[in-house]
Amino acid sequence: MKKLTSLLVAACITSSLAYAQAPTPASAQTPAAPAKKTLKKQTVKQKAAKAVQQKPGPLLDEDDKEFDAAGAAVTEVNCELGNKVTLYRNAADTEHMALRWNQRVHRMTKVSTTTGANRYENSKYGLVWIGIPAKGMLLDAKRGQQLANECKDAEQSAPVVVPVTAPETPAEPTKPTEPPVQIDPPRAVPKAKT
Repeated sequence: MKKLTSLLVAACITSSLAYAQAPTPASAQTPAAPAKKTLKKQTVKQKAAKAVQQKPGPLLDEDDKEFDAAGAAVTEVNCELGNKVTLYRNAADTEHMALRWNQRVHRMTKVSTTTGANRYENSKYGLVWIGIPAKGMLLDAKRGQQLANECKDAEQSAPVVVPVTAPETPAEPTKPTEPPVQIDPPRAVPKAKT
C-alpha cells in the first residue's frame, strides 16, 4: 500500500512538472483579468474625452463665471464680531450679485423664496446670503454654520426716528352716562390687645 501511494505522488509531481514546461500559445500566457482592467480604463477615458468634446461652450459652472462689475453698486456691510462683507449689485443683472468674503469675490445666484427675503447662493462653495430689510446674514450650507450675522449697511444701522404727534382731542367733551361711584376713605382699625 505504501508503494502504491508513493507511486501516485511521484506521478502527480511528474505530470505537473511536464505541464509547467510545455510551450503554450501567446494568448494563453497573458492573464485575462488585467486585460479586462486595461480595457475598462480605456473605455472610461474614452467616454470622458467624448463628453468633453460633445459639451458645447465653456466648461465653467454657473458659480465659476465672473460677475460683470461694470456699473455695479457697491455696498459695504458691517457685521457682528467685526466681520465685513461687500456686496456688488448690477442693475442690469438682477439674478446675480457678487459678494466679497475673506478676500475672495464669489458670484451668487438668486434663489426664489416664499417669504420675500432676498436669497443668493453659490453652490460650489456652499455660501448663502439672506437679506431682509432689517439685516443680512451669510451662511455656510456645506458645514451648516453662520459665517456672519447681524450684517447691516449704513442705512440699516441708522436709528429709526418715529415722529411724535399730539393725541387728537375730541371736538365735544363726552358726558358720562352714570354718576361716578363714591368710595369712602379707609378707616383706621384699632389694634387688638394681646
